[in-house]
Amino acid sequence: MTGPRYPSLIASLPETVPFVGPEVQERARGAEFDARLGANENVFGPSPRAIAALQAEAAEVWKYADPTNFDLRNALSAHIGCTPEHLIVGEGIDGLLGYLTRLLVEQGDAVVTSDGAYPTFNYHVTGFGGVLHKLPYRDDREDLIALLDKAAEVDAKLVYFANPDNPMGTWITGAQIEAALDRIPDGCVMILDEAYIEFAPDGTAPTIAFDDPRVIRFRTFSKGYGMAGARVGYGIANPSLIRAFDKIRNHFGMNRSAQAGALAALQDADWLAQTVQNVTEAKTEIGRIAEENGLTALPSATNFVAVDCGRDGDFARAVLANLIAQGVFVRMPFVAPQDRCIRISAGRPQDMAAFAAALPIALEAAQNPG
Repeated sequence: MTGPRYPSLIASLPETVPFVGPEVQERARGAEFDARLGANENVFGPSPRAIAALQAEAAEVWKYADPTNFDLRNALSAHIGCTPEHLIVGEGIDGLLGYLTRLLVEQGDAVVTSDGAYPTFNYHVTGFGGVLHKLPYRDDREDLIALLDKAAEVDAKLVYFANPDNPMGTWITGAQIEAALDRIPDGCVMILDEAYIEFAPDGTAPTIAFDDPRVIRFRTFSKGYGMAGARVGYGIANPSLIRAFDKIRNHFGMNRSAQAGALAALQDADWLAQTVQNVTEAKTEIGRIAEENGLTALPSATNFVAVDCGRDGDFARAVLANLIAQGVFVRMPFVAPQDRCIRISAGRPQDMAAFAAALPIALEAAQNPG
């Protein structure tokens, strides 16, 4: 009796996942977290309008969702100022990254990213046989010019750049991105991941022609709109690239209720503005807590703050492990020297209070192990 015959590429891959979810950690520790501040979720939640739309659509869940995402794409096009033909809607940015990689990357194709940038993208590239070329951060920022120059050197199919960045929360101006566009080599597409754009300062989003074939921008309802569990993301690109997604995407991949919830969330600008204000206040509090404990909070254009623990990655990992043991879920960058930091998502006052109480104990335990 034999089992499945895996392709050689799949057989060669390690059995891994990009992230260990907080639920897995909760089961391991036998208790829920008191403060869930590690996954950059928007703990302030979605608009009440979005919740009502989700609930109302539940009775219609016996129907398949519209595979064209017509209503949401038309609302997004009006919101952004493009046409619906410039838009692809999918199962979060993660799902869209997988589709894009499948669409463009063959075994052996070069792909450029930053060492320590969003690992799910790397997971997709490796799964389709692409060859990753990673460049270090520069001053805790992704180095766009170096990434594009490397793409030209290795004839890359894709180059990944997040602005604002995860895991550091840093950013560059839209004008800097615009000035670099002509460095994108022929035959290469730059992925501009703007998952946190709702939290970024004015001028962070570049002005790029919607028909520009060199760039695809990804945005999400997971962060600013508080709908991470609904898995709604979208891409903005030249219509020819958008049409190509139809060759390989799961046409019934979108959840019907999620479509309705995202549409309602998009129409509630006041709730989004209040969320941004809540996040700003929480980030200020994280900075205060860090300073009170002798640590440095990096400037952030996202809904989280990277806090420099002042030593190396081993010390930061010890701090993180003790925070988790105390019931405060946080994460940290994976690659040195950024792994000297821990990453704290913006939270409610009670979440911030839990973090404030746990951090000095975690620092003491890391400074005096055993």
